[in-house]
Amino acid sequence: MGKFRKLRLMVIKHLNKKRDSMDIVNIIGLSAAFGTTVSFLPQAIKTIQTKDTSGISFYMYALFTAGTLLWLIYGFLSHSLPVTIANAITFVFASIILVYKLRYK
Repeated sequence: MGKFRKLRLMVIKHLNKKRDSMDIVNIIGLSAAFGTTVSFLPQAIKTIQTKDTSGISFYMYALFTAGTLLWLIYGFLSHSLPVTIANAITFVFASIILVYKLRYK
């Protein structure tokens, strides 16, 4: 019975350590997601307000939007909250800009 208890305590300790490291990983991920998404927003908002897309490459933005959608799907399927949140927000704004690029040539 003593060996079982020792094994049980080792497993509990391991799970707690893993949970704590995941909290740190999520904090880092959310911080990175916040930084990259917020850095994208001023240009997106300016483009939406002015409807000026002359300095934006359609092909680059089409690829960027598709890549953002794939990251969003990946984040959702892998249950990664930081990846999902950041790419959901970025995908919405990137899609709007892509539509503006097509509409306001």
